[in-house]
Amino acid sequence: MSRHAAVKMVVVNRENADAAAPTASASASVEKVPAPQAGPPAVRPEWVSGLATSSVRWMVRLAALSAGIALWHYASSTGLTLYVRFEQVPVPLKVAEALFEQLQHTAFFLHIGVSLRRIAIAYSLAAALGITLGLLMGRSRFIRDVVSPYVEILRPIPGVAWIPLAIMLWPTEEGSIIYITFLGALFPIVLNTLHGVEQTPEVLVRAAQSLGASRMCIFRHVVLPGAMPSICAGLAISMGISWFALLAGEIISGQYGIGYFTWNAYSIIHPADVILGMLTIGLLGASSTALVHLLTRPALAWQRKAR
Repeated sequence: MSRHAAVKMVVVNRENADAAAPTASASASVEKVPAPQAGPPAVRPEWVSGLATSSVRWMVRLAALSAGIALWHYASSTGLTLYVRFEQVPVPLKVAEALFEQLQHTAFFLHIGVSLRRIAIAYSLAAALGITLGLLMGRSRFIRDVVSPYVEILRPIPGVAWIPLAIMLWPTEEGSIIYITFLGALFPIVLNTLHGVEQTPEVLVRAAQSLGASRMCIFRHVVLPGAMPSICAGLAISMGISWFALLAGEIISGQYGIGYFTWNAYSIIHPADVILGMLTIGLLGASSTALVHLLTRPALAWQRKAR
């Protein structure tokens, strides 16, 4: 091949390359064009998400209760005996029949009303005194040294052990039962309130002092809000314990009340009423604890906002 032909071939190849370059750049530019993106996903309102979550949780709870009732029916109807004997335990249908029968008599509602009245009186007194003592013990070392020995000695004594002394101290059975219930509810409130005051961050107290806040202002705006979660927890715990103490007093020294109803049903050998009384106690205790949570929720509004 001559030199002139080789130069001509190189020129032709360069012209072809230059002609193909715009096409390649155009295709590259086409490939680099971003694809249209979809809009942001629709966000459900917060109340809709909360309602869906709450519905799912309640479905799980109802399913768990239904499973428990089904197991109870199976064990009672078949007389299951695995060291624990179920042949004398009535089936759920018998308990439901006992419930409908008791609803036709005013005595059943009288027992419930008397127990609720005793709980209301004893729990209110225990809450007022327990929160006051816990706050004072948390802020004053002298008051803690004076009160804590009584708390630590009297707290382990069960409600049943207080019954003989309560009967001797109080002129009426009503007063003795309320006294026993009061003692059962008092100590959890005192200890939880004291714990809440002790857990208040010292840096917050010092910051308030550096800003010139008085002791009362620090107590109202720093110590009390910081202790409120523990106080509310103590109120909820003490509600359950107060039912234990109440039933102990009603069973041994009472003539009215749901505890007396349950024990009397056992005395006359009526198992369906025994279980009915137990379930009624459970429902009343759960409802009263839920009421405590509902009433104390506004006091914890700052905690939900902080989250």
